[in-house]
Amino acid sequence: MKQVLIIDESPLFRDYLKEKLEEQDLTVTAAVSGLDGISKIRSILPDLLIVDYHLTRKTCKDVLDEKRKNPNTAKIPVIVTASNIDKNRIIELVPYNVKKVFNKPIKFDSMLNTIGEVLGIPIDYDTTPCIIEAHLNDDILFIEVAQGLNRDKIDLLRFKIVELIELYGIASPKVILLLSDLQLNFADGPNVEKLLQTVCTFSQAKNKNIKILTNSSMVREFVDGHKSFAGVEVTNNLQHAMDGLLSDKSAPDGTGDQQATIIGERILTATDSAHDRGESIHMRFDAETQRVFSTDDVKAMGRSIEIAVVDDDFTIQELVKLTFAQMDANVVIYEDGKKFIDDMNAHSFDMVFLDLMMPVMNGFEVLKILHASDIRIPVIVLSAVTQREAVVHAFQAGAKSYLIKPLKPDTIMKKAAEILRANF
Repeated sequence: MKQVLIIDESPLFRDYLKEKLEEQDLTVTAAVSGLDGISKIRSILPDLLIVDYHLTRKTCKDVLDEKRKNPNTAKIPVIVTASNIDKNRIIELVPYNVKKVFNKPIKFDSMLNTIGEVLGIPIDYDTTPCIIEAHLNDDILFIEVAQGLNRDKIDLLRFKIVELIELYGIASPKVILLLSDLQLNFADGPNVEKLLQTVCTFSQAKNKNIKILTNSSMVREFVDGHKSFAGVEVTNNLQHAMDGLLSDKSAPDGTGDQQATIIGERILTATDSAHDRGESIHMRFDAETQRVFSTDDVKAMGRSIEIAVVDDDFTIQELVKLTFAQMDANVVIYEDGKKFIDDMNAHSFDMVFLDLMMPVMNGFEVLKILHASDIRIPVIVLSAVTQREAVVHAFQAGAKSYLIKPLKPDTIMKKAAEILRANF
């Protein structure tokens, strides 16, 4: 039986990987520090060493030096993980039989595939299409599940929830679980139960502080039929969920609305987790992220993009124009909504940046006309309006995303990459 030694000081990462590899009938030993790792390498002579670059009580380099000195361990293959590591340091690792370096947050499908290749054995995992995103703002945990229910990703979610709560120091989080683009029936019951138990147990949120946003009658009936989920509310009304969960009547004036705005922005757009805060677990698999557009991708296709800016603010007009000037995208400016609507059919816009408050015809009226005409151009709302009602209204009227002024070029470009990746 193949043996794997994991040296990593992050218990969440270490425990998840150990659990997954043991499911593959591998013998897995974990070491909590470099010093501990050196001792265990000598005693068990593993077939593979997985070591974090950032260790205390003996560095990664110390561990690898000790491994190379011993002829019995010198040829053991190594996989290195690291939060940040530059190319020069990666080159320094080559003499130690390092097969691959993974940057954290780790994409686990790529990691498992590499482990299988190094050990010469197949590593099985659930390949059901599934997107799970998890974010934490203040004390609000937002989880989105789309496309399907993947049991391995649900297992991964429990570690992600704990990691986020510990990382941000949240004692009693509130939870919004958004289930979108899911076709469920009662054959999916075991996976639904696993998902809900994971969210309830590992978030440690009270059931009354968990809201599930979905159109699925199956989920509603499932929750109603399980005593362990009593108090968890299932709704398809975003504003109702925000009112019930996020508006704190005892909070100082404006605080409840500010919380609602924060989560509203999260619902309007899924963004990457706060990697710079030290997260080690990535909820997207590598096979999925390879298909995601980057800012460079947007720049590369710039000549094929036509963008409308509907805003009476000259500063915003110039900001968006300058942001996309480097791409040679065609940016058309409109000072009010009516001019845009009248001229819209003369163009094939890939994206619209839309202000809410304008003379003649405001942004809400523009959204209403687009919706009534079944025109599905992706709309990014740009506005200084942050009230909860405005966020919800824009979302329900068909806005694809919502950015609060003042804006930065980098924010605009990243948002464009996010929206365009779904349309090219």
